[in-house]
Amino acid sequence: MGDSTNLCGVVLAGGWGTRLMPLTTSTNKHLLPVYDEPMICKSVATLARMGIKEIMVVLGGYSGNSFFALLGDGHRYGLDIRYAYQEQAGGIAEALRLTKGFVGSRNVAVILGDNVFQQSMKKYADEFVKDELHECYLFLKPVPDPESFGIAWIDSDGRIVNMQEKPAVSDSNLAITGLYLYTPLVFDMIEEILSTTGYSNRGELEITDINRLFMQKDLAKGCNFDSHWADCGTIDALLETSVLMKNWDLGPWLPVKEE
Repeated sequence: MGDSTNLCGVVLAGGWGTRLMPLTTSTNKHLLPVYDEPMICKSVATLARMGIKEIMVVLGGYSGNSFFALLGDGHRYGLDIRYAYQEQAGGIAEALRLTKGFVGSRNVAVILGDNVFQQSMKKYADEFVKDELHECYLFLKPVPDPESFGIAWIDSDGRIVNMQEKPAVSDSNLAITGLYLYTPLVFDMIEEILSTTGYSNRGELEITDINRLFMQKDLAKGCNFDSHWADCGTIDALLETSVLMKNWDLGPWLPVKEE
């Protein structure tokens, strides 16, 4: 296991947001509003609510200055925020690979910048840093349309025993959401995939391949959670989640700290 007393965070905020065109023609999708805050504030806050203080944001495209203006070095939010830049769209695992020096020997929580989780996931983070059996936690949520998601199968102990990307027919409806907990072993897994499977047909280093490798080594656990989750990468999800947040009336998730 990595340093069980220390958990850092990574927010992946690259990509071109093609599913949100034309909103993303001139704006990175992670800067679009989810009710009262830019989308990335929700993902950064998800990590902060897990007790994480040090976060690296991986950017892509042309909106770097906008992220800097919004988040800065994080001190306004009681955080230490740093940045990395993914020059091309090479996949989630490639973006995560850029953070190896930042993560070091620590455990890491990785969140896709367009994923919103209603409640705190701190109890899972606390469990993970004490877990001596698993090196990877994947967060699973039942969905009505499993053919639209990466789907996982788990055994009675919660270990992931199978996963499939957008299955046409499935007897599982557990979608793999965009939140992952890893030990530093994840970087060895990335290098193993690079030296064997390599990049996929769509030119990306797939996070599914990394997670499947954890599964094959019997190191991946599935975490079922009850609260609302949304992938805000589509206009309908963006609208639905914004309306839900208004009804939740929780206020800003990433409030500015008093100086």
